Amino acid sequence: MNLTDSLREALNDTVWLDTALETVERQPSAIARLFPAVGRQCGRWMLKEPAGWSVDDAARVLLLQRLPTKDEVPQLYRHGDAAEKRAILRALPLLDLPADSVVPILQDALRTNDARLVSAALGPAARALDAAAWRQGVLKAVFMQLPLDTIAGLDERADAELGVMLRGLADERRAAGRTVAADATALLHRIEQRGQ
Repeated sequence: MNLTDSLREALNDTVWLDTALETVERQPSAIARLFPAVGRQCGRWMLKEPAGWSVDDAARVLLLQRLPTKDEVPQLYRHGDAAEKRAILRALPLLDLPADSVVPILQDALRTNDARLVSAALGPAARALDAAAWRQGVLKAVFMQLPLDTIAGLDERADAELGVMLRGLADERRAAGRTVAADATALLHRIEQRGQ
């Protein structure tokens, strides 16, 4: 079962959502009023499956997928609250958007100090980031002490340059009497082992 089917299955008995999905398909501009209303109409609790998804995340992703054109997505992100932005970040890999629309959204999320947005930006959509921006995102996740196992493609993209950056951050934190998260230390070890 693909992610879209899993999300739809998790949202049972959602008359409001069914109507909203039909509405945005017929009248795309309606997304501007329906997207912010999702939390109130569908709920905000966490789903059992897929893990880590809330009801409003799932419903918003389904709404975005139903849009005939995705021109509204950057505007929805720009004007959205944190929950709306997180849903857009999670939806990006499922939408057929050009890189010049995706990258600014990811970069904006990585500039925030909101752990939910940084984590979502480093999910599957992060493959659109160039190596330098991706490394900076990983470093920010380490600095914020976010779990690194949520970063999509971490071991495949981790390179010697990221290792140098991580080593510098780890040395800085230790000099300041701070700890380095175990998963960051393990990542640094894996990178350094590959370089030998």
